[in-house]
Amino acid sequence: MDVILAIQAACPEIAQWTKRDYDRVAAGEMPGWVAEEPKETMGFLVARLAGSEIEILNLAVRPEARRRGIGTSLVEAALAWGRESRAESAILEVRESNLAALRFYERHNFQVTGRRPRYYASPIEDALLLTAPLP
Repeated sequence: MDVILAIQAACPEIAQWTKRDYDRVAAGEMPGWVAEEPKETMGFLVARLAGSEIEILNLAVRPEARRRGIGTSLVEAALAWGRESRAESAILEVRESNLAALRFYERHNFQVTGRRPRYYASPIEDALLLTAPLP
């Protein structure tokens, strides 16, 4: 748990969850994946199934480990789980200013399908809703 919180702290652009939020993942209330290299956790992803959709709730990769395919592996695992769960699409929110994340998700067939004004705090910012089909 401490490693996940440390990765999150190094990634201020993602949702800043509490230990209690991650305890729910550890308790099996929602699925989570971690990417590990020998002796070190490099990233994580948390999702949930909501009707016919999966929602990616939080994703982070250590800043020094980015651009090595770790985020892609995590997203692909979550999307595969979504297909196995018979979900029809995947959704997520991302800060409007997070251009690197927007480009990353576009490479995984996500498209902007909506906007949530003033969704994020610290700083206040709109969220873009992204959706990808799960064929």
